[in-house]
Amino acid sequence: MTPPSWLDRLTAALPHVRAEQLSRLLPPDGGRQRQAAVLVLFGHGPSGPDLLLIERAATMRSHAGQPAFPGGAVDADDDGAVAAALREAQEEVGVDPASVEVLGTLPGLWLPPSSFVVTPVVAWWRAPHEVRVVDAAEVASVVRVPLARLTDPEHRLSVRHPSGWVGPAFDTGGLLVWGFTAGVLDRLLAFGGWERPWDTTRTRELDPDVVALARASSPALAPDNDVLPTPHPPETARSSAP
Repeated sequence: MTPPSWLDRLTAALPHVRAEQLSRLLPPDGGRQRQAAVLVLFGHGPSGPDLLLIERAATMRSHAGQPAFPGGAVDADDDGAVAAALREAQEEVGVDPASVEVLGTLPGLWLPPSSFVVTPVVAWWRAPHEVRVVDAAEVASVVRVPLARLTDPEHRLSVRHPSGWVGPAFDTGGLLVWGFTAGVLDRLLAFGGWERPWDTTRTRELDPDVVALARASSPALAPDNDVLPTPHPPETARSSAP
């Protein structure tokens, strides 16, 4: 099965995306960087086009309890970021690599809490199948969120961290998507032409328990490093909802 036409614009944009369009936190110069990769997996489920997301286990050493794309560190025997993202998705939630068609990658992005440079691998789930929590030590839950929900202006908001940082967020109905994942998702919706006008003044304070868990998993870091800031949307973003 070839990727659907609603992914055409995003696929065409991927080779041209620059790191500074995604984040102000670019990988630092010099030194040996720890490499990681995440799988941004678009599929077509019962409710139409959707995206696979997970909630990280509360016991994780970094980014505990936070929403995320499946993924993790690039191992020495992985053949790069793509192989690592596919392997991690299989190990964490049972995604069969053979069911996935990789569309492209985004530039590596720096996550100060874990000191990783993370490469998002964007893919089409050409043969969707049942997924579940496979590794409970790393994943608390897994969900396929319809793009219609993510692009609905009523489910978009900003969240404010106690440090004063404000960033994009998505109310999925069971999981508040914020931080690094929301920052990447915010840009992908724009690059794919799916973004719809929404009330950017709608802001919510992050739940104290969420903040405490994030800080506890990165105790050596300043509070404002718990999340990934993103720049303003590019002026070229237009709506072409799937």
